[in-house]
Amino acid sequence: MGIFLTAVGLMMIFEGAPLFSFPAHIKDIASRIVEIEDATLRVIGLILMIFGLGVVYFGRYFIGYE
Repeated sequence: MGIFLTAVGLMMIFEGAPLFSFPAHIKDIASRIVEIEDATLRVIGLILMIFGLGVVYFGRYFIGYE
């Protein structure tokens, strides 16, 4: 449970930092996302999930994070 809460906390920090630092730029980016096709967004999401899985695998099995 501790690892899960750590992961959620880190996610909140990484998600909140750009909103705090560059709110106007984030609004501009969010308005542009509406124009991107669904298939393109799905590919981007898939790539990010695969990359995230790789980071978790690397952290757990090569660095020894438990």
